[in-house]
Amino acid sequence: MLSSNTTETVEGLRVSLNAMTQQLQDEFDSSVENAEAWMKAIQERLSINDNTKGPRSALEARLRETEKIRDLEPEGMLKMDLILTKADAALHCVSEDEKHKVLSKLRHIKALWEETAIYITHCHSRIEWVWLHWSEYLKAQDEFYIWIHNMRVTLEPDIELQLGLKEKQWQLSHAQVLLNDVLNQSVLLETLLEEAASLFNRIGDPSVDEDAQKKMKVEYESIRKEAQNRVKLLEKITEEHKQYSANVNQFQSWLNGVTERLNCCIGEATKSSAEDSLKALKEIAKNIKNGAKKLKHLENQCADVIQNTSPLGAERLKDELDDLRKALEKLKLLSREEEQRLLKIQQSESAYKSQARQLEADIQEFRKDLQKLENDLDPGEGEKTEDELVAQWRKCNATRAVLAAEESKVERLKAQLKELLRFSQDVQPHADSVISVIRDYQSVKGKTSKMSADTETQLSRLFQNPLQSFERWKLTVQMLLETPEPALDQIEAALAESSQFKEKLMTLQLKKDLLNNILGEEKAKSFLEEVAEASKEREILHKSLLQSKSKLQNLILQHKDFDAAFAPLQKKLFAIKAKLDLENEPQPNLLGKKTQLQRLQMIQDDLAELAIQMEEVEKLVQSNATHRHEMNQLTSDIQALKRSLETMIQQTEEHVQKHWVFNDKLSDLQQWITATTEKIGSYQSADVKQGNESRVADLERWLAEFPDKEIQLHLVEAHGQLVMENSSPEETAHVQAELDQLKESWKSLKEMATGLLKRWQLNRPMADKKKITFVDSRHVSGPIFHCLDLNHKQEKTADGQRASSHSKLLHDFEEWLQGENTKLSKILAVNLSSTEEIKTRHKELEELQARVPDGQRRFEDLLHFHPVIGNSEDLEDLRYRWMLYKSKLKESMSSPITRSSEKPDRFRKKRSGGMCSFLHRVCWASLPLQLLLLFLLLLAFLLPLAEKTHSCTLANNFARSFNLMLRYNGPPPT
Repeated sequence: MLSSNTTETVEGLRVSLNAMTQQLQDEFDSSVENAEAWMKAIQERLSINDNTKGPRSALEARLRETEKIRDLEPEGMLKMDLILTKADAALHCVSEDEKHKVLSKLRHIKALWEETAIYITHCHSRIEWVWLHWSEYLKAQDEFYIWIHNMRVTLEPDIELQLGLKEKQWQLSHAQVLLNDVLNQSVLLETLLEEAASLFNRIGDPSVDEDAQKKMKVEYESIRKEAQNRVKLLEKITEEHKQYSANVNQFQSWLNGVTERLNCCIGEATKSSAEDSLKALKEIAKNIKNGAKKLKHLENQCADVIQNTSPLGAERLKDELDDLRKALEKLKLLSREEEQRLLKIQQSESAYKSQARQLEADIQEFRKDLQKLENDLDPGEGEKTEDELVAQWRKCNATRAVLAAEESKVERLKAQLKELLRFSQDVQPHADSVISVIRDYQSVKGKTSKMSADTETQLSRLFQNPLQSFERWKLTVQMLLETPEPALDQIEAALAESSQFKEKLMTLQLKKDLLNNILGEEKAKSFLEEVAEASKEREILHKSLLQSKSKLQNLILQHKDFDAAFAPLQKKLFAIKAKLDLENEPQPNLLGKKTQLQRLQMIQDDLAELAIQMEEVEKLVQSNATHRHEMNQLTSDIQALKRSLETMIQQTEEHVQKHWVFNDKLSDLQQWITATTEKIGSYQSADVKQGNESRVADLERWLAEFPDKEIQLHLVEAHGQLVMENSSPEETAHVQAELDQLKESWKSLKEMATGLLKRWQLNRPMADKKKITFVDSRHVSGPIFHCLDLNHKQEKTADGQRASSHSKLLHDFEEWLQGENTKLSKILAVNLSSTEEIKTRHKELEELQARVPDGQRRFEDLLHFHPVIGNSEDLEDLRYRWMLYKSKLKESMSSPITRSSEKPDRFRKKRSGGMCSFLHRVCWASLPLQLLLLFLLLLAFLLPLAEKTHSCTLANNFARSFNLMLRYNGPPPT
């Protein structure tokens, strides 16, 4: 009976214990579900208010809502404390399998709470930071508009007229102070615009959009322009008055000096000669005339100064100018009376001497030029080559052109002699000199014409020689081909002469321009047609000779052995190699390069002919291995020589093409420089006041071409360098001389244009001067603008490359972070049941922690690109995810749950029940929360006290120290 009661008691206790365990587990599950629902609701409210876009009222409403949500954070902490308490009670009563479920739920709810708490802090901090940013911006904007209003009131009144120069200088100083104040405000304006752009990117409100920014900028620009215009006007007024005062003082000093000189000249008139006195009086009269111009200039200046001077000051200026005018008129009258007395005495004699000296000087200069031209016409002795005859012909043509230009000098000498006949003095010596120099001119002209005709005759005969020789050779070849059994050496000699005629005829065809100049276009055309016909006949005869030679060689090869046929092939190959080696030297000019290309093509024909002969010799090669080896070796040599020849032909063609391009570009630029020099030279003696607008337009159009032509000059120099790299030293020196001459012509042209511009700027009215100055500055700064445009394009390209790099970095970091977060979730999802699994998890977590610095480096690279490129919202979201990942990883490595998982037997070692044990477990479980509260408390003591003790501004030091001058571009700190 006792045993039965005991069994029933034990069974009742077991049932009660099971009921209690189930109740504790139900309470834990219920608290977890309630907390999870509460957290999800909080996150939904946060996601609704997590937005900085919209008007200020909406932002303020979201700020108040996030404050309310932040105030609910203690409620979440209490729910977490309740969950921890329920979990601790349940862990003491449930089985081992149920413990793992309880721990898994506990980890999940704790991670969810951590995510919710961080989201609460971030959301409220971000909205509050934008709110404070906006408030400070509005304060600074109000101050800016107040300053705009005050400055407009200051600058609105018209400028007051002042009495004198000193008062005007004081007025200018005050205006400059105002302008400096306006210019200093540009820094504040730039900061306001930057802050407005930053706010617009975050809130998108029309009050800070581009129109609002443009409005501020327009307001400031109007104030700045008004202040600058006032300073410019006052500077102009002050400078005019200052310059006028200086000119008046200078004129007064000049007037005193001229009066003293005139008195001395009149007093010493009886002591000095009439010529000296007249010279002195003319100098004084010239000075007085210049003084009248100066006085007229002073009157014009005075009229301008009076317009900007008070009435009393204007009266003073007029009185001062009247005194100067009276003194000048008195001085002018006295000088004119004395000068008229002496002028008649010296006038006749002085005019005759001056014109006679000028005539003799012109005669001597003309005679020297004629003597120089006659010396240059010396033809020399001995037989001349074609190049020497061409050079002599060109020299004769140049001399004839110079003599034609000198015809005007002869007419001018005759006119000067007629002028001398008006005087009573003897002019016979001067007439004899003029007649002598005219005879010399006619002599040089006749000598030049005769030498030019003789040279053209010799060149024509020299050009006809190849055709005459070809006709004789053609008859000989025709007779040779008609012979039944011609000799092989005669055919080879005829083939050699054929190659020479080919080179000569092709050279004549390349001299088309020279033939046109010497023979005339019609005769040159007829002559070239004869040359072309002769070239065709030579090709036909050459092919016939080759066929005859081939037939003879076939007959010879049939009667001779292989060695007799192989030796000529080797000999011819060596001859071709020798010819090719001679073509390695650089050529002296373009004609030489073309001739070299023709010779190389002829060598190529010889090589093709040798290949044909090789095919004939191949028929004699039977099964003899030695002969086969020799033929293979010869074939290999021919192939190598053929490749080398093809390379040389290609290089020579490139050299000829480069030389052609250089000559064309050089000729175009020289013609433009010559034409422009002549055009600008025709304007050297032109007066701007007498000209018209078409002259100015022409000058502007010519100057506008200078930047492009300067670029063309650099291109010509580059092409010249390419030509000099592949030319002989003589040609290199010649090309360099042409380039130096071209650069000298360009420099002379630019100096001429610059001098003309300066002279026109000094003589033209103010409006035209500004126009010409603008054209000149555009000419000077054209290449710089071009570089700037190029630099601007390069900056756009660099910005595009930075944007591409930023997008790639952002995408790579997001993928890396997603992978790391997935690995962490998989590690935490594994249930731990043994010590080995705990060690494995700890090792895997340490590997993830070791990769955190690399992730931080990647994230810093993204921040480095962000100030110039990138979407701030995307970066904020990525920053939030990165910080959440680091928090989860750190918590996983140091949380009590993990440590309890590392020691699963600890719960079994503790005694169940007891208040001390319960309190110990509660304190141990809440240790992280206690440490966090202590840290926040310490931070609260360190941060300055805010107006609202429960505001996130305690943790937002940037919001408390907001200043527009900080230029902060990063996200709000938390």
